[in-house]
Amino acid sequence: MSLHFFEHGAQRLQEIVQPGMLCAFDFDGTLAPIVKDPHRASVPSAVLRRMTILSELARVAIISGRSVADVGVRLDFLPEFVIGNHGIEGLPGWEEKASRFQALCAGWEQQLRHAMTDRTLFDGGIWIENKTYSVSVHYRLARNRLDAESRLLDLFSALAPAARVVPGKCVFNLLPVDAPDKGTALAQLCVASGAPGAIYVGDDVTDEHVFTMRRRDWLTVRIERSGDSAADFYIHHRLDMVQLLDALIGQLASFKAPSWRQSEQTVMTR
Repeated sequence: MSLHFFEHGAQRLQEIVQPGMLCAFDFDGTLAPIVKDPHRASVPSAVLRRMTILSELARVAIISGRSVADVGVRLDFLPEFVIGNHGIEGLPGWEEKASRFQALCAGWEQQLRHAMTDRTLFDGGIWIENKTYSVSVHYRLARNRLDAESRLLDLFSALAPAARVVPGKCVFNLLPVDAPDKGTALAQLCVASGAPGAIYVGDDVTDEHVFTMRRRDWLTVRIERSGDSAADFYIHHRLDMVQLLDALIGQLASFKAPSWRQSEQTVMTR
């Protein structure tokens, strides 16, 4: 069971924070609030300021369901790594499978759009987002979400070739069955960067792929408490990210500027 970070996580944070560590975050629902129209998502200024400071103190990674390009235009700081499409896009060697993944997603999109022309079965509030290497089917705007969920799951089961279906908050994500997930992505980034440990913060089912790895050299935090989450800790709300980032920055600031990124530390102002 996850523990409340601000009550029980201080000692663990001290243990995990060290020079060269990797600080990794989901985007939607973690750095940015979830909105009805995903194209309007943005990171609040208080979080952006702290992420800018953090990127000067440690290696920072964003691991998102969005494409790499989509995440990049929403940031005012420069992470060392941006991984898109739930861990598929941007990992070392991912280009070798890119064309096959793209073809799979194009085929799924075609099948889905054809099936959803039947408005007696599928609500007009359901919409498809082809992210090139994964496909997201959003139903937040459906009049009856439970009915939409059921009909979509039946539809997904008939897709050919088969897709790996990962649910989210009013969205289903369709991924190639052999595609890496966020947990695989974070593990590969740790190896590639030589990071001695990592902290990961996320809020969704796709982030459980990180949480369930249960590595002793990782500290994992889930936004909002969930009884079946495998995260080490939780915070009550995304608004608590500011306090969490302050705690992380405070620990990292006790070390000298890392040799891999010599820069003058910025003084944080609220």
